[in-house]
Amino acid sequence: MTILKQDFYNRDTLVVAKDLLGCKLCRRVDGKVFEGIIVETEAYTQDDPACHAYRGKTPRAITLFKQPGIAYVYFIYGMYYCFNVITEPEETAGAVLIRALEPINSENTNGPGKLCRALGITKDFNEVNLTDRKSDLWLESYKNFDESEIVTTTRIGIKQAADYPWRFYVKNNEFVSKK
Repeated sequence: MTILKQDFYNRDTLVVAKDLLGCKLCRRVDGKVFEGIIVETEAYTQDDPACHAYRGKTPRAITLFKQPGIAYVYFIYGMYYCFNVITEPEETAGAVLIRALEPINSENTNGPGKLCRALGITKDFNEVNLTDRKSDLWLESYKNFDESEIVTTTRIGIKQAADYPWRFYVKNNEFVSKK
């Protein structure tokens, strides 16, 4: 498969969020590669009150303003990591949260915390270049879904801007975190 290049991520966050469905998330551990197909995403932009970048370049949000195609990993609820990919041109904050994977050769990955735990994604992966095959974390093209196979709905697990229809998932996929 083909690793996703920076120009894939250097686009509108909502477009990238949909286009990531069907891509593979790959994680190399001790020479072995664990993979899952992305089946659920959520989009976040700097003008979105639920986005960490909404208040500007704070220490927590600085990564969101960096080059597209890098990872943004943060810790939530004192117990879970969440993995995002940076989108939009540099200096314009945008990210897509990867909410669920259909496992290929990994464990339970039907939620952002579960997939990070299963693949060993921690804060150490924050700002990793996802477009570099030498990285231990990257994304590849894999399969395409027709628009009729994609559900667009409101985001979950947030309080602000929860009514934004910026969550996308593959219809009838058993690995989606919540239907």
